Amino acid sequence: MALLQISEPGLSTAPHQHRLAVGIDLGTTNSLVATVRNGISVVLNDEHGRAMLPSVVRYAADGAVVVGEPAQAAQSDDPVNTILSVKRFMGRGLADVGDTSRLPYRFVEAPSTSSGQVASTSSGHGMVQLRTVAGVKSPVEVSAEILKVLRVRAEASLGGELVGAVITVPAYFDDAQRQATKDAAKLAGLNVLRLLNEPTAAAIAYGLDNASEGVYAVYDLGGGTFDISILRLSRGVFEVLAANGDSALGGDDFDQRIHCWLLEKNQLSALNPKDTRLLLTLARAAKEQLTEHDETRITAVLSSGELIDNVLTQTEFQSMSQNLIQRTLQPLRRALRDAKLAVADVKGVVMVGGATRMPQVQLAVGEFFGQTPLTNLDPDKVVALGAAIQANLLAGNRTSDDWLLLDVIPLSLGLETMGGLAEKIIPRNSTIPTARAQEFTTYKDGQTAMSLHVVQGERELVSDCRSLAKFELRGIPAMVAGAARIRVTFQVDADGLLNVAAREMGSGIEAAIVVKPSYGLSDAEITRMLQDSTQHAQDDMQARAQREQETEANQLCDAVQQALAQDGELLDLVQRAHIEEQMAALQEALRSGGQQLIKRAITALNDATVSFAQARMDKSVTRALAGKNISDLDIK
Repeated sequence: MALLQISEPGLSTAPHQHRLAVGIDLGTTNSLVATVRNGISVVLNDEHGRAMLPSVVRYAADGAVVVGEPAQAAQSDDPVNTILSVKRFMGRGLADVGDTSRLPYRFVEAPSTSSGQVASTSSGHGMVQLRTVAGVKSPVEVSAEILKVLRVRAEASLGGELVGAVITVPAYFDDAQRQATKDAAKLAGLNVLRLLNEPTAAAIAYGLDNASEGVYAVYDLGGGTFDISILRLSRGVFEVLAANGDSALGGDDFDQRIHCWLLEKNQLSALNPKDTRLLLTLARAAKEQLTEHDETRITAVLSSGELIDNVLTQTEFQSMSQNLIQRTLQPLRRALRDAKLAVADVKGVVMVGGATRMPQVQLAVGEFFGQTPLTNLDPDKVVALGAAIQANLLAGNRTSDDWLLLDVIPLSLGLETMGGLAEKIIPRNSTIPTARAQEFTTYKDGQTAMSLHVVQGERELVSDCRSLAKFELRGIPAMVAGAARIRVTFQVDADGLLNVAAREMGSGIEAAIVVKPSYGLSDAEITRMLQDSTQHAQDDMQARAQREQETEANQLCDAVQQALAQDGELLDLVQRAHIEEQMAALQEALRSGGQQLIKRAITALNDATVSFAQARMDKSVTRALAGKNISDLDIK
């Protein structure tokens, strides 16, 4: 028997050749790159032996770009052109960034694309950009500079060109943020094998390193994002049961609390960019000092000559950051509820992200789950290590451990239907990759086009969900309302990115779109979507029933009016007057908005048109049989 070796497109098929692939943790504060060597996942260091690359990029007037430690050293001297925490701007509009006065950057909002196939921000614009001495830079370009350095480091360490990389993203990154990450990787010359959710990557590293089985929670608090994932580990299968989080909550927010405390303590008002960056840098250093000490002293001399000299205690820091920690506990409860699990069902809690080193965070998580969190793997490195394991597998390298990853999408995806209703096609926490289809039909007679509006969220009405994209299906054969069969297919790939296709089944006419929104979900919108879906569940059901009733009423009125126009001569004056009276009553009920009133008016109009419908049927039959003998009919 002949044996065929099958590989990924573009990859070598030479037997036993180890393909060079890496896992990259593109972090808010620091970034890392890792690979698998001799079956063990390891982080790759730079020429100075440093594993962590500060996610800092500085642009110079001469066109030079500095990344990492040298850029970080210049952040207080050149705050406008030194970009930190750019991950928080990926796929975001200016309105999503919020109060920009606390940041030392010159923001520019780019216009959204004009194709009509992508969503725009509430202000009608696209992703925010930053004006530097080297020109306007997008978050994608800034992130690409970080990824370039990691790629060069990896190729130098491994001694060859990479076949690809797995890049991690927060579980709560939406389509726009994920697409922005893929664009940055492409710009950096990287072939993305997959985008992998950060908590899932951590679970892979922890599960394989400890041979763990059971239900685990991964609490991931990084520099700019927070994620919680509930996974079941069983015999090499990593199944994500639920994911939740806050895409705009992280260690940077704890720095901001210390920064604001310094402003209040020293009665400072508006600061120039240099002083703002100086205090933010000192705030981060103070936060890190308080991880292992009871107090820390913060001293600085501002550009005005004013001296800052304050002592911050661990107790004060815990007090000012308590509500930030509480914000992480709400997603924990929602994730457990979605997974249909109790706290007691969780076997262990894996801590991920540098911000989880804060004592108050570990204390709160420990109290919530009633057990000591697991910190035996470095929280800064565990995500990159897990990504490297996945990259090694996707590159086609043989491993001694066979395992399977089943990840999920965080928010439901669907379409707008008549009456402004949101019809969910793929519910949240569905395992990816996935594809689901549903059939729709036309609303009016002779309708030859259909507008499809793709939405994301948990509410019943489109107005309460997030618009992702709009596109049109044209060329539908003219038919009576309800006769056309429009099959709409949603496909979410392993990266969590969405494709939507629509096809008229009779004619084969089709249209499709790759959903690329122009910006991402804000933290408030993500929280609101999930909270509102539970808090307003009863209201949503009533609103949906009301919209469905109104849609049915409008369809009935249109159908009766069309029938009267075509066959009104079949009615005498009394019959016609009665039908028109019931139509007027239904239209009045629609104006009043009462659901029960509309329902009764629909029933009354249906009853009033029964004899009319029978007369129209008789007329159609008579017309069909006219001029034919009974012998001509094929009666069986």
